[in-house]
Amino acid sequence: MLPLFKPGDTKYFSRIVRPEDCASFDSGHVHPVYATFALARDAEWCCRLFVLDMKETSEEGIGTRLTVEHLSPALTGSRVDFTAVITQIQHHEITCSYEAVCNGRIVATGIQVQKILSKEKLEKLFTQ
Repeated sequence: MLPLFKPGDTKYFSRIVRPEDCASFDSGHVHPVYATFALARDAEWCCRLFVLDMKETSEEGIGTRLTVEHLSPALTGSRVDFTAVITQIQHHEITCSYEAVCNGRIVATGIQVQKILSKEKLEKLFTQ
């Protein structure tokens, strides 16, 4: 794992909310707003941007924790801006807090944790 970042470092990601990002289940479409599960996916992606820079070619990141406090809606077509901040790096584990904002309003906040492990170790975990 490359020691490129420290607590306080930030990464950014923006998403224009698409129809496929809206709440739909097996029972059908719910409403035209950013679904919590799509928001979680994009929050994890923003935090993963650190891992993409830090992992070596023989390594890969894997998520171990994700929290989402979904505070307000973002309509289809809205731009949601994510900011991820490293809060802790301990051994091969990176903890980030994140915030998602739409039109100056906080849409969500949370924590995301990833570990950087050797691809070999992950292969062994996946075949058990």
